[in-house]
This record gives sequence, structure tokens and C-alpha cells, in this order.
Amino acid sequence: MLENIALGILCFSFITVFYGIIVIHDIPYEIAKHRNHPHLDAIHVAGWVSLLTLHILWPFIWIWSTLYREDRGWGFSNEPGEENPLSELENKLATLTTRLDTFEQSAAEAKVQVEAETAIMNPLEDVQESESLIEPELNDDEVENK
Repeated sequence: MLENIALGILCFSFITVFYGIIVIHDIPYEIAKHRNHPHLDAIHVAGWVSLLTLHILWPFIWIWSTLYREDRGWGFSNEPGEENPLSELENKLATLTTRLDTFEQSAAEAKVQVEAETAIMNPLEDVQESESLIEPELNDDEVENK
């Protein structure tokens, strides 16, 4: 009778330890799931690999799962009062893009206005009239020498 009770306690102990180890190795996965981690599946697989490699990877998986939080990302951001440098650059880029669009639009309007105001002259037209303007007037002495 005591042997059966001892055997039952031994089996219960082995099953409890076996499932306890599995539950402990799922802790990083549960943390990652709670935090909406982008590498959730990789953390889950790494937990099983750590179980098969005698728990060598488990501390690193724990760290990996706790690094990410949905509200602050990976935890490498600035103080809460400071702005993110990336968002500052995005704002500057948006401002410069609107300024460039404004300059291009005003340049196009100025070009259209100039084309409308001035008629484009063909340099080959009225060549005879322009030749008389180009030749200087000669004095009587210069005409004789010529």
C-alpha cells in the first residue's frame, strides 16, 4: 500500500516538474504577448529551443521579451519631455517640402506671366532693319577713306 502511494507521489512530482519547466520557459512568451511584441513567434520558438539546450538561452529571451513596450517602443527613446529626433526631422522635411512646392509654383506663375507680357522675337526677322542700326554713321572723311 505505501509503495503505491510513493509511486503516485513520484509520478505526480515528475509531471509537476515537467509542466513547471514548460510553464517557466513560456514566461518570456507571455510577457511578449502581453506587451504586443513584434517578435512574438520568434520568442516562443526561442523558448522551446532554450528548453532543449538546457536553459542556456532563457535569460536572453527574458531580456528580449522585456525590452519592447507598446507605449515607448524598444526603450531607447529620449526623456518624456523631449521630442523624438526622428519626428523633428519629419517635421522639417514636411516644412521644406511645402516651401519648395511654393517656390516652384511661384516660379511657374512668374514664367507664365513673363511669357505673356513679352513676345518672343525671332532674331532672323527684320534683319535689314537691324543692320542699319548696327552700322555706325561715318563722317565725310571716313567715307572717302573707305
